[in-house]
Amino acid sequence: MIPSLHVALSAGGSKIKPDSDRPLTFHGQPSVVIPPGALMYSDPLSFDLAALSDLSITLHLTGVPEGITTHPGARATSYLQAGDLVSAEEMPDATRVDHWYFINGVDVVAEKSAGSAVTLGDSITDGRNSITNGNGRWPDYLARRLQRDKHTRNIGVLNEGIGGNRLLHDGLGPNALARIDRDVLAQNGVRWLIVLEGINDLGTRKDARARNEEPAAVADILAAYEQIVLRAHAHGIRVYGATILPCEGSNYFRPDLESDRQAINTWIRTSGEFDAIIDLDAATRDSNSLSRLSPEVDSGDHLHPGDNGYKRMADAINLKLFAK
Repeated sequence: MIPSLHVALSAGGSKIKPDSDRPLTFHGQPSVVIPPGALMYSDPLSFDLAALSDLSITLHLTGVPEGITTHPGARATSYLQAGDLVSAEEMPDATRVDHWYFINGVDVVAEKSAGSAVTLGDSITDGRNSITNGNGRWPDYLARRLQRDKHTRNIGVLNEGIGGNRLLHDGLGPNALARIDRDVLAQNGVRWLIVLEGINDLGTRKDARARNEEPAAVADILAAYEQIVLRAHAHGIRVYGATILPCEGSNYFRPDLESDRQAINTWIRTSGEFDAIIDLDAATRDSNSLSRLSPEVDSGDHLHPGDNGYKRMADAINLKLFAK
């Protein structure tokens, strides 16, 4: 049970801006019980929220269930402290954990011309190895670019990256095909979908039999892309295919992975299945070794870009793709 829940503008760290503090209600009540696995929308709230604002959401719990929803790769800090502190201006004695809990998303009322773009992906979209609390994921950089352009500043970016995510098999979360209804089609205002998935399908094949999985073949991955495009198009959503980044030097890399990655990227670029192509492979690869990330973008594990790499990824996206 959640007896009370407040939202406020963040003042950095565990601090909030007290004048912005507001309680949330559910069917007019200050408390809510969420059934296992369910989503629960709060009542609408009058709250001025400027673009790119950092929002602080504070929950008071009575009894923590054995299983809770969590975002382990949040790249942002949550603050845990005993007591009912939903309106506390600061929690200096709180335990700090770099995860998010319970919250699925925030919807805002916007102009009719507004829309959103979903980024469907894995830990690269989730911002692995970016600076904690730095909002350095590539969707963050994309959101800032969209805000700077007067023609696109009413477009939001919904980051639906899950670490370890795959197209065809479950990992830390459900596979991309299983979660597209929840994470893409059910989102409000979605007009565009950027798909950056597949490296985990390729990289985990060597241990697939030990997990009683069928190793992902190139044809299976391409068929999964086609399913995503088909389902999104049925809802009037344009789908942009992002090429898979190189990974030589990482634990994933094998010669067969690279040949299959190249085959998949060629298909993404030439098949015509996607409404447009975002060539993130070309934006991040080493010009002297096309199977490696460029040293300027590599976070050091040869699989995930760092902050410079995530910025380069966002800069490679043509904002004209989001023209109305």
